[in-house]
Amino acid sequence: MAPRRPAKPRPAARSKAAAAAVPSVVRDLDPSVIALSISGLTKRFGSTVAVAGIDLDVPQGSFYGIVGPNGAGKTTTLSMVTGMLRPDGGSITVLDTDVWRDPAAAKRLLGVLPDRLRLFDRLTGRQLLYYSGTLRKLDNKTVTARSADLAAALGLEDALGRLVSDYSAGMTKKLALACAMIHSPRVLVLDEPFESIDPVSAANVTEILEKYVAGGGTVVVSSHSMDMIQRVCDRVAIIVEGSVLAKGTVDEVRAGETLEERFMELAGTRRTTEGMEWLLSSSD
Repeated sequence: MAPRRPAKPRPAARSKAAAAAVPSVVRDLDPSVIALSISGLTKRFGSTVAVAGIDLDVPQGSFYGIVGPNGAGKTTTLSMVTGMLRPDGGSITVLDTDVWRDPAAAKRLLGVLPDRLRLFDRLTGRQLLYYSGTLRKLDNKTVTARSADLAAALGLEDALGRLVSDYSAGMTKKLALACAMIHSPRVLVLDEPFESIDPVSAANVTEILEKYVAGGGTVVVSSHSMDMIQRVCDRVAIIVEGSVLAKGTVDEVRAGETLEERFMELAGTRRTTEGMEWLLSSSD
């Protein structure tokens, strides 16, 4: 096995806004505590097995990446983890709270950025943040202060008065992340959070998430960006056809290769381009 890399220092926040937007959620961090436990998780859609007995333990205070090809079962798994899709079998607990036996308590611990965003887009950004905060039983003063902090950190200050329907895809994604974080959850579950976001905004979001983890929060993120997962995450799982092919620290999983090389080796999903010679001929 390749020698372990020294732990990466968490970068200091680039702004007071980013610091204020991400309060510490756990004062006494205990890495032996399992923030999210998935055991024997299964899901079928007719004859298709979408999730085939997934087992994962995510330690408290970790930045956990989930990678896999399209159709691997990542979004289905995260939808079950967050209580949006009922599993056929298995169990899911968030800090020892069962997601399906006590959904209200579990959801208080979670912040969720789902795939295929569905927001109340006839509200303004400010109204949506206010709704998200009061839904989590935050008082008016707290919601207002946190909305301002998150908007400043994510570069949304000038857009809060506009209808969400007028936002770009990247702005919508950042607003949804702000809604997921406004109640300072213990665990953030983010499905493709960097999709449609420009590189500068992605760097800001990464900084915010790293500060959240440094403050004791736990992040579970799915992404197609192997480079981002390798740079940011401390643990990773590779899921293919609804099963976990590898899991552990990033160094353990990549086994001396880049994460992308290791993924390609395990997934074996690369297609040949033979027989496509007609693309090289003119249609004139």
